[in-house]
Amino acid sequence: MTRERAGRAQAVVRGAAAAQYRFGIVLILILAALVFQIAAPEGDGSRFVTVVLHGAALMAALWASHVHRHVIRLAGVAVTLAVIGAALALVGSGQFEKAPAAVVNLLFVALTPVAVASGLIRELRAERAVDVSTMFGVLCIYLLVGSFFAFLYGLVDVISDPSFFTQHGEDAASDFLYYSFTTLTTVGYGDLTTASEVGRALTIAEALIGQIYLVTVVALIVANLGRGRARQGA
Repeated sequence: MTRERAGRAQAVVRGAAAAQYRFGIVLILILAALVFQIAAPEGDGSRFVTVVLHGAALMAALWASHVHRHVIRLAGVAVTLAVIGAALALVGSGQFEKAPAAVVNLLFVALTPVAVASGLIRELRAERAVDVSTMFGVLCIYLLVGSFFAFLYGLVDVISDPSFFTQHGEDAASDFLYYSFTTLTTVGYGDLTTASEVGRALTIAEALIGQIYLVTVVALIVANLGRGRARQGA
């Protein structure tokens, strides 16, 4: 009987440890997608792999947020269909164009922070404490905002007549990612500047979102990291 209780206690501890780092898996997948976009050469195959990585990040975010299994199944079917469609386009015509790739990635990247945020809210209501998992979650959302605007800039570049950047040339996914995160962090090196009014409006919106998110959500989470559990222990 004592051994059985000890085994249950160890299982609970292992489950709690796994739950604490579940958003870490999502963070790793997001970072993997960002690194791949920066390092991989521009091409149809690279766009396909990017779709797969962001689809995996969405599924991991739904799993980490403990959403209803029906939602996970529905999302899994949608992600699978999107990946299969991209694969068929790549194999059939030998091309996976920028516009459909940007649209699919936009959908994945837009839904992933919603899933993460719902999981964080549910966790804070239940635990009433900020832990490492919460910190991973808010970092995921921050990186996803930068990725979302990068794909949005790329889509604007495809559907608009002039090039997105004033500096003419073949704009790659890494360029939009670089421009997005320098805007999000308000670094603004100035080596890439947008040429259209739509681009300027989106740039201002991203800069404001990035700064407001840092000085409110991230600052609040960091300030309360571990405080709730310390009070419960007391």
